[in-house]
Amino acid sequence: MSVRGWLLFAAMSLIWGIPYLLIKVAVEGVSVPVLVLARTAVGALVLIPLTLNRRAWAPVLAHWKPVAVFAFFEIIAAWLLLSDAERHISSSLTGLLIAASPIVAAVLDRLTGGSQPLTAKRLAGLAVGLSGVAVLAGPELTGGSAWPVTEVLMVAVCYAIAPLVAARYLGDVPTMPMTAACLGLAAIVYAGPAAATWPTEMPQTRVLVAIVLLAVVCTALAFIVFFALIREVGAPKALVFTYVNPAVALGAGVVILNEPLTPWHLLGLGLILAGSVLATRRQENPLS
Repeated sequence: MSVRGWLLFAAMSLIWGIPYLLIKVAVEGVSVPVLVLARTAVGALVLIPLTLNRRAWAPVLAHWKPVAVFAFFEIIAAWLLLSDAERHISSSLTGLLIAASPIVAAVLDRLTGGSQPLTAKRLAGLAVGLSGVAVLAGPELTGGSAWPVTEVLMVAVCYAIAPLVAARYLGDVPTMPMTAACLGLAAIVYAGPAAATWPTEMPQTRVLVAIVLLAVVCTALAFIVFFALIREVGAPKALVFTYVNPAVALGAGVVILNEPLTPWHLLGLGLILAGSVLATRRQENPLS
């Protein structure tokens, strides 16, 4: 991989590793709908001017149904559940649980007629990864945080469904205008709920800074860098950074927010990452 590719990879690992920390800070001062509206509206305002080519938007409009489905799972539902869950559980635990998305995606791909067979190695990966989820979620489910943990696991499912929709129905749709459309749609959906729960007084500076960073860096800039990474190294390699994000989320929560770091966190992270690598590894063609 080129130097540019490594730099983009490092940027994505950081940019999509710190949102959990920023969400945790942001929900201290604003409602969940206000937070999601800020992220989506700013992201759309940044990306739409970059996609003013009418030909680029034609495929988006032609595939508006799967685009809407993708937007629902990737943004509208996922960001609502994610932000609400972080009102009750730590950002580091949230980031670790989200790491189960590749494992869920491997299961859903097979259940919905995917081409990748469930080999012994992939089945072992699923078992190892799910055991990591159990290590992380088990104590929380019995300790009064059952619903927030369930919300995060639902986000993991959403993040697993969205790529399947994109891969099967949106392969010919340009990614930049599709993302702009998804963010714009989500902003419209959350405009009413955000207006109804708008803060009555100015949030603290740390909350405002977190919201700005989430909207500008972790949403608008993130998608621009992500698409550049895909162009540089290809989609399969580009997604490898998802294995690094949980470690970034864990480190950020522990170092900046003084969240607890337990042996169970490290064990769960290791099991999930190992399981994800095994469960998502594509079958190699022996003739190639």
